[in-house]
Amino acid sequence: MIEAWMNGFILAAGLILPLGVQNMFIFNQGANQPRLVQALPSVITAALCDTVLVILAVLGISVVVVNFAWLSRILMGFGAMFLFYMGWTLWRSHPSNGAAAGQAAYGIRKQVLFAASVSLLNPHAILDTVMVIGMNSLRYSGTDRTAFAVAVVTVSWLWFLGLCMAGSIMKKMNPSGGWIRWINKISALIIWGTACYLLLGLVRSL
Repeated sequence: MIEAWMNGFILAAGLILPLGVQNMFIFNQGANQPRLVQALPSVITAALCDTVLVILAVLGISVVVVNFAWLSRILMGFGAMFLFYMGWTLWRSHPSNGAAAGQAAYGIRKQVLFAASVSLLNPHAILDTVMVIGMNSLRYSGTDRTAFAVAVVTVSWLWFLGLCMAGSIMKKMNPSGGWIRWINKISALIIWGTACYLLLGLVRSL
């Protein structure tokens, strides 16, 4: 069981650590919200979405996304449109005096919607979960597979909370908001790049 847990932990860390839309969104909310606790809806939503995806992958249900090309195309289309909008809101945000004066500091409802969208509307993230997490979980059964899944989920929750805290610390280190403005611009460019990549994948699949 320990071996299964370690394998799940290492695999999850390898998947979640690279810079991506989901990570940038969580970091931005930590940096742009007036208080750390106000960014927790983003953390909880993203972690819950990852938990659901992991459970579906381990159970083998999420393989449906791979087998149905039309479903993947729908995800790509909606995901790209949403990411273009999200990038625009970040680009236009103008945080100052350590607080989010622009649109980057979302309310609870908007945080939940955006966090769920960047977690569930990215078909590549879903495919990674299916191919890496799902396939590797087939090596185990019973309590070993449960330990594997728990390890993956644990990494998600700890990582998102850590990212949010890092954003909050960044805000305190730069009260003027200058760094955060640049981070928002960079985040917007990364998000737009991901959206273009999704559109390219959609065109190629037609």
